[in-house]
Amino acid sequence: MARSPRGGWTAQDIPDLHGVSMVITGATAGIGLETTRLLADHGARVILGVRSAVRGDESLADLRSHNPDADVLMGPLDLADLASVRGFAAWMDENDHRVDVLINNAGVMAAPRTTTVDGFELQMATNHLGHFALTGLLLDRLLAHGPARVVTVTSLAHRRAHIDFDDLMSERSYGRYAAYRQSKLANVLFTMELQRRFRQGGRAEARSVAAHPGLTHTNLLSGVTDGGPLLRRGVGVLERLSPLVSQPAADGALPTVRAATDPNVDGGDVFGPAGFGQVQGPAAKVKAAPRAYDVHDARALWERSIELTGVDYGALSR
Repeated sequence: MARSPRGGWTAQDIPDLHGVSMVITGATAGIGLETTRLLADHGARVILGVRSAVRGDESLADLRSHNPDADVLMGPLDLADLASVRGFAAWMDENDHRVDVLINNAGVMAAPRTTTVDGFELQMATNHLGHFALTGLLLDRLLAHGPARVVTVTSLAHRRAHIDFDDLMSERSYGRYAAYRQSKLANVLFTMELQRRFRQGGRAEARSVAAHPGLTHTNLLSGVTDGGPLLRRGVGVLERLSPLVSQPAADGALPTVRAATDPNVDGGDVFGPAGFGQVQGPAAKVKAAPRAYDVHDARALWERSIELTGVDYGALSR
């Protein structure tokens, strides 16, 4: 395999994935779609959890037009609705779909304060709680076929975040970017705590891994249409500058793909771009922010997440 001169990992390093079955959320656009494309191109069977059947059909058509042999299918999943998350897990069970790797990729960013059907703040609900519930509901299926792997996608934004356990749903004070950063820190705390529980539960073969795409040009900011002229003007500037300072979505997908497929990955690893500031470059093992390794916060978030979602991880929660 060709190895990047900077010690990173490129698409040429992706192993043969025939016989591997994966589930990915948020795969109808951007990094999720490019991740799915790379995985399917190397032989994986990829199940897309999609909120919109129309967008899901379009994504499947796109993937198959690029690769007629792509083994891709979709199931209905809205991470902001716990009933939908349970429904997706039930659909997986009913169809006896195998899961070797779960990629918790979907995310919303900088949304106006919105309350979900379950009463949660939208960004925390989608980015963390929905994935926490999904992982727990698919856990038995993940562990049924050998060395399971859970990949949770975070963001460089987690570096400027903290978890406000007294106002987790941002009811007293809401800042759209602060709420986003908090949800992305939650992603890494969840990754680390899940790995600790794998080890403590005697599941040494299972791995929980995090990845972030660096600065990648996607449509994640396209939904920011409110908030007044100043915010809209700022978002417009960011969107115009993004192609100049960021990498394409296909490159931004590489840390996730490495986390999901590299046989040398260890549980608790974090992957991101190898370049300066983890902004661009081939996929490399990187360090998360120090807060992401806080055992107390991770355990507290785990217990709070069980309370909020009603999803108990069985033996891993004891």
